[in-house]
Amino acid sequence: MTWSILARNAHGNFGIAIASKFFAVGALCMHTRRGVGAVATQALINPSYGPEGLDLLNAGHSAADVVRTLTGADTGREHRQLHVLPARGAGAAHTGADCVDWCGQLVFDDFSVAGNMLAGAAVIEATAQAYRDASATGSPLAERLIAAMAAGEDAGGDKRGKQGAAMRIHGAQDHVELDLRVDDHAEPLTELQRLYDKSLERFQPFVTCLAGRGGDARHPRLTDRDAIEARIDAFHTARRAARR
Repeated sequence: MTWSILARNAHGNFGIAIASKFFAVGALCMHTRRGVGAVATQALINPSYGPEGLDLLNAGHSAADVVRTLTGADTGREHRQLHVLPARGAGAAHTGADCVDWCGQLVFDDFSVAGNMLAGAAVIEATAQAYRDASATGSPLAERLIAAMAAGEDAGGDKRGKQGAAMRIHGAQDHVELDLRVDDHAEPLTELQRLYDKSLERFQPFVTCLAGRGGDARHPRLTDRDAIEARIDAFHTARRAARR
C-alpha cells in the first residue's frame, strides 16, 4: 500500500516523505512536532497513532516504548505499520503480521524506512541507500527525501501502482517549514518534485520571515515588505553560490 521515510538532520529538523497507490496518502499518515519527533502510520491506518505517539514522545518515552504502548492497546495491531523517530535517540518500528507482502522496515541512527504491499524488499533498501548517498552530498533534507523516494519507486514501489505522495519538513518553529501533498496523480513523485521546485521560488524563503518563537535568528519577525523581498533575493543568491 505505502512506503515512507522518516529522517532528522544535525540541526534537529524532521522530515517525512511517503508514496502510495492511495488517494491523499499525506492526509492521515504523516505526523511531526517541533522538538519532539516524527511518526508515520500506514497499512490499515490508525490515525490516532500520530498525535498519541507524539504526546508520548513529548512525555519522555523512547520510540520503542511508544511503539509498544500504541500497538499494545490496539486490537488491530497486526494490520498496522508504524515507525517513530524521536528528537534524540533511536527510532523504532512495527509491522503487523497481517500487513500485505512485501512488508517490513529498516531502522537506522537518524532515519527509518517502512513499507507494505511493495514490489519487494528492494524498495525500502533502495530508498535507504539513496538517502545515505544524498546525505553525503550535504543536500537539503527535503531533497534527500525526494531522492530516496524516487529510488524506491525505481526499485518497484507500491506493487499496485501509483497515486499519491507527500512530504513534510518541520524545523525550529511550531508551524511546518514545508508541507507538500500530491493527492491524485499519474506520476506523484514527479509532481512532488515539481511542487518542491516551485516552493523554492518564493514560499521557502518567505516562510523564514514569518513570526515565530523568539530567539531563533533563522526566523525573525519581518513585516517590512522590502526586507522580505531582500530575504528572498538573498536566499536565491545563496543557492546559486552553493551550486558553483
